[in-house]
Amino acid sequence: MEENFANISRLEFELKLRESRSSIQRLLTTQHRNFDSYFQDLLNTSERFLQDTFQSQYGDMYSQNSKLFRDLYSELRQYYRGSGINLEEALIEFWSRLLERLFKAQNAQYSFSDEYLDCLVKQYEQLKPFGDIPREVKLKAARAFIAARSFVQGLNAAADIVRKVTQVPMSTECARAVMKLMYCPHCRGYSSTKLCNNYCWNVMRGCLANQADLDSEWRNLIESLLLVADKFTGSSNVENIVGTIHTKISEAITHMQENKELITNKVFKICGNPKKSSKGPKPEERRRKGKAAQEEKTAVANMENLISDVKGILSDIQDYWVSLPSLFCTDKVMAGPGNEDKCWNGITKGRYMPERMGSGLANQINNPEVDVDITKPDMTIRQQIMQLKIMTSRLRNAYNGNDVDFQDTSDDISGSGSGDGCHEDVCGRKLSRETMIIQPATHAVPRQPGEGSPGNGTSLCSLDLILLLVALLVAQCSRW
Repeated sequence: MEENFANISRLEFELKLRESRSSIQRLLTTQHRNFDSYFQDLLNTSERFLQDTFQSQYGDMYSQNSKLFRDLYSELRQYYRGSGINLEEALIEFWSRLLERLFKAQNAQYSFSDEYLDCLVKQYEQLKPFGDIPREVKLKAARAFIAARSFVQGLNAAADIVRKVTQVPMSTECARAVMKLMYCPHCRGYSSTKLCNNYCWNVMRGCLANQADLDSEWRNLIESLLLVADKFTGSSNVENIVGTIHTKISEAITHMQENKELITNKVFKICGNPKKSSKGPKPEERRRKGKAAQEEKTAVANMENLISDVKGILSDIQDYWVSLPSLFCTDKVMAGPGNEDKCWNGITKGRYMPERMGSGLANQINNPEVDVDITKPDMTIRQQIMQLKIMTSRLRNAYNGNDVDFQDTSDDISGSGSGDGCHEDVCGRKLSRETMIIQPATHAVPRQPGEGSPGNGTSLCSLDLILLLVALLVAQCSRW
């Protein structure tokens, strides 16, 4: 019977914990999904409006260079999803390539070599072809993406930590203490007697001592998430910044078109006069002035509502780990005030004399109900405490606008392990202007017929052999 009660106690205890943690996981996962969906919808809407309006607004210039804009949005998405893309470098690359394409389109009667275009790009800071718009985009959009990425990754990491802690098994000492708490009263004829308050809490705090040690770093994580959430409203409103990227690009193009002659004269003066194109100039198309159309409001709840919901939920679960004993020690099972002498104290119906223990492993050294070895903390929970510290540090960096890397915070973040997630068309474009770095071979490769290269494995081996023979001859001569 004791064994049956012990098994039932274990099942009931673990079931309550699983139900509670599943509820927390669902809350965090739902908020992650809602925010992630809304943010990506903002980005998709911006790209869709760019595609819809730039064709009619800029004609062939857009048609011939549409991939440049698609690549930008692709890199923004990859960065947001946690890839190793440097966002600032991606934006600099975009504006440099856009300058090249626009300059060539505006001066189609000339032929420009790669060297000439390199000279053009080097004058970017002096020319300021797009006015102050690139700087504005870099400051505002970069901060918005950094904050958004850190926020969704923080929510995801919190849910993942809850999941992993749920897998920590119940100790034998805890199982016995819970059985004594819940089922021994039935054997003594006290089935209707409620539990003594401090007795119940001492059992649960002993059983959940390791979990309670998550409290401090968990609170730090929640506070950091709340800080980052504040970045999504006010002057740094993510909805306005991310949802109007296409508008800023349109304003930048318009600025360069309006200053076409001034920019062209400066470039010709610095880089020299280019050669006339044999094809001759194309007739200039009329361009409709004005900004790209603003997107219509979608039916999706706005950012303020989303952030309000998630902040409310984060505040509610801030004390989750130290409140776990209350899952079991409720008014339903514990004796209320005035019944301290008529409750189950673990031995009989009477007063429970020991004091209530504090939360956490260190406070269980004198726990009278559960034998807890405070020198042997649970390693799974220690690992999750470290993950909380790492994530909190990254969230604080993101709050200050500093770029952070989230690739190793969760099993799900880095995807299937296929590198940095850079698509071939994007990476290929980047590598075209970079110096190739040849990695040395790790194995000797036999020289193929017709190859005279002295740097292969066979040559190295032959040289080593010759040096060894010379050394042996010298040694032998010294003996003579």
